[in-house]
Amino acid sequence: MDFPLDAPPPSAFDGVPPIDFRASLNDEQYAAVTAPAGPLLVLAGAGSGKTRTLTYRVAYLLSQGVRPGEILLLTFTNKAAKEMLHRVHELTGFEPGRFWGGTFHGIGHRSLRLHGEAIGLPRTFTIMDAEESEGILRDAVDACDKLFFKDKTHPKAGPLHSILSMARNTQLPLSETISRFFPQHEGIIDRAPLFAKKYAEAKRAANVLDYDDLLENWLELLQKSPETRDYFSQRFRHVLVDEYQDTNVLQSQIVDLIGSHHRVMAVGDDAQCIYTWRGANVENILTFPDRHPGTVIHRIETNYRSTPQILALATGVLQAQPKGRAFEKELRPHRANSEKPYLVQSIDGREQAQFIVQRIRGLIDEGCALADIAILYRAHFHALDIQLELSRLQIPYQITSGVRFFEQAHIRDLVALLRFVYNPSDTAAWNRLAVLLPKVGDKNASKLHAAAADHARLMQKDFLTALATDDVATKVPKDAKEEWPQFVASLQQVSDIMKHMKPHNAVEVAIDGWYGDYLKGAYANYVSRLDDLKSMIGFASRYDDMHQLLVEVMLLNSETSDRSADPDADALRLTTVHQAKGLEYAAVFLIGLADGMFPIRRAIEAGDVEEERRLFYVAVTRARDELYLCFPKVNTKGGPAMLQTPSRFLTELSPDLYQPLKIKRSYGW
Repeated sequence: MDFPLDAPPPSAFDGVPPIDFRASLNDEQYAAVTAPAGPLLVLAGAGSGKTRTLTYRVAYLLSQGVRPGEILLLTFTNKAAKEMLHRVHELTGFEPGRFWGGTFHGIGHRSLRLHGEAIGLPRTFTIMDAEESEGILRDAVDACDKLFFKDKTHPKAGPLHSILSMARNTQLPLSETISRFFPQHEGIIDRAPLFAKKYAEAKRAANVLDYDDLLENWLELLQKSPETRDYFSQRFRHVLVDEYQDTNVLQSQIVDLIGSHHRVMAVGDDAQCIYTWRGANVENILTFPDRHPGTVIHRIETNYRSTPQILALATGVLQAQPKGRAFEKELRPHRANSEKPYLVQSIDGREQAQFIVQRIRGLIDEGCALADIAILYRAHFHALDIQLELSRLQIPYQITSGVRFFEQAHIRDLVALLRFVYNPSDTAAWNRLAVLLPKVGDKNASKLHAAAADHARLMQKDFLTALATDDVATKVPKDAKEEWPQFVASLQQVSDIMKHMKPHNAVEVAIDGWYGDYLKGAYANYVSRLDDLKSMIGFASRYDDMHQLLVEVMLLNSETSDRSADPDADALRLTTVHQAKGLEYAAVFLIGLADGMFPIRRAIEAGDVEEERRLFYVAVTRARDELYLCFPKVNTKGGPAMLQTPSRFLTELSPDLYQPLKIKRSYGW
């Protein structure tokens, strides 16, 4: 049914229970919730009640006679949509199923299933999972370049799919996408467009869609079918978008087309846009008023989470942003005064870890639960020392941003390489390593090891020399034959270094050899994984012989392998800042605050540290009661010790915003 957009429908629902919006909301929230229909940009600061504001906005619209089916709620997770609509149900009695609410991809699928035929998409299309998508891409590439995947430095199907996905979500040319986000693969720039074309053709022929197609085809539907666009625009009289700062170009264009009537409420915080590496575009929120004339901006800045002193420091972070590139905001505290955040300078990562453990024990003695304490870091390898210290002292901890350092696949690969070179009879290490070669499975790996062992005994040679002989090479599967000589030569190089030099030298040679090339093609996040591997050089420099190093790694793994995965367990939380967004803790230790670590070096070299600054802001606003800013003066992660300078995000702050906390060598204070 069509009806004027400036008036409620003629048969409005009047069954919404009375809600005292004025008593349920603070002044800022109330103003946003009850704002007249029109383009609204709600800048919701950290801990200010963003979800509450959105939920009550839906309830308010219902109370004004808007039907549930006339509200479109777009979120980034199904969990967020379910929680909001469940709360709306509690407030109003309207069942969640009566709303169009969910993720962009979920609503896109629903729209395409109903109206996709308008762009030639049969209703019988099916959706592929990631593994199936990579399989079709692999076949499409093989069909036009059979040798492409035989070069181990080229991206495998998974990383190549990530490259194409990034280009599609950012709407950037493939050449620019590769140069900006995947510079290790600049050598494939000329071939990538053909691969993308063949992949798209293969999907069409099979009548299948991948995850990104749900957005791309939805946008195409809105652009090419005016009837469908008008239907959505008229049906959804109100469009509400959660976490708007995280939208990519596709999502922003979809919102603009469906919300062409400008009854759009975008809720977000430009200061918390930290996902450009997966396509988010901060310009979407900054230019929202330009695309929706007459936008009224509501600021929700009363923070219910953190102490005034923590919020003052957070505001100081934002004040260092370049002028004109962000919305001005200032978080106002609701809580009483407390201690200023602490700035803790340590000699290195190990002393930083020892201090943190001692202070955590103090917090526990003061009544703080272990699960309410978090250690945040910019990159996974920054937490190596603290993981070692916690494991040594048997303090339970959980990593919410992935697996523990030594349990990561690429770290386990490297350790397996070192184990095998040190002890060629270690068949478990050999099998893990050998199956990384093309078309080498567990059975082939075992056969190759047995052949080399037999040849070594017969010819009275060492095992690695036997691997290089023709007798063994002839048993290598066809697809791995080209790679075999470099594989063996790299193992021999590591062996030579291991016999005559220190463990850290052997680690460095292992990373620079065959495995480093393998890593480049195996993972889309090659750069961050390479950083992890390089941190092993510094770790290995603590040991005088390889046996000692390998024993320590194995002991650490055995100590932590039986840990509880219970999210409710009383265990310390370790997490990257990215994974901590949306969470809060009584006490937060933010570690590695040195230039090159936070902001991370590659952001400095690219001349783009603004997202790093926003990430720092997100980190400090996770803390409720206590915040510790930790700066290690010496970096030993990549080998020889190097002096570090404090993070520019620290030096930009007024010293009045924090208090120094000196570490005594006995780790008291």
